[in-house]
Amino acid sequence: MSSEWFHDFFTGIAVDFWVAIAPSPDDDVTFLRSVFGGADEILDVACGAGRHTVPLARAGYRMTGVDVSPSFLAHARKADVAVDWQQRDMRDLPWRDRFDGALCFGNSFGYVGRKGTRDSVAAVARVLKRGAAFVLETGATAESLLPSLQQRRWIEANDILFLSSSRYDAGESRLDVEYTFVRGATRETKVAQTSIFTVAELREMFEGYGLAIEATYASPHRDPFTLGAPRLIVVARKR
Repeated sequence: MSSEWFHDFFTGIAVDFWVAIAPSPDDDVTFLRSVFGGADEILDVACGAGRHTVPLARAGYRMTGVDVSPSFLAHARKADVAVDWQQRDMRDLPWRDRFDGALCFGNSFGYVGRKGTRDSVAAVARVLKRGAAFVLETGATAESLLPSLQQRRWIEANDILFLSSSRYDAGESRLDVEYTFVRGATRETKVAQTSIFTVAELREMFEGYGLAIEATYASPHRDPFTLGAPRLIVVARKR
């Protein structure tokens, strides 16, 4: 499969499924507001359907939402709120020293391979003003994923049946997942690849691009991150 699999993945039933199962962003948004404080302009990288972008815009931030998927952005644009929606790869952020804060929430971190992930962190660092915060949320650290890797699962959401089969490639530190989406007589099968990093690797990566990690949490309630926690939230600041 192509290493650029994500350009074609987020279309059709897959997009409808992710929108249907997305949890409420309320706790995340409260946490993000506590980090960003009185910041003005915020960038949401891999914003998807705007689950966090829209409520942050309604809270008064000037938001720019970037995503590679036109289908996700079509959902996002249905919201009656002023957001600068842009179809872009997360490595393709053309601004410099512009934003007072940035976030990347969801499953997208690691989609662009190991080098691509480093490039995406470098891109975020470039667009931030000095002292601006970058908040990353991911479930794809080694500490979160590997202790209880679920190789097969299925979920029913509205009229969509979702099945997944996962394989961890230890030599590449990569999770390969085959997804099947079924709605009525329509069936779509797609494969995704996510590069897996340890927390120490993330810290080294961030530091290498001038982002100093201030805290790591397991939840927006600031629970400490420990082995097996399903989410990692990183708060970093541009030096």
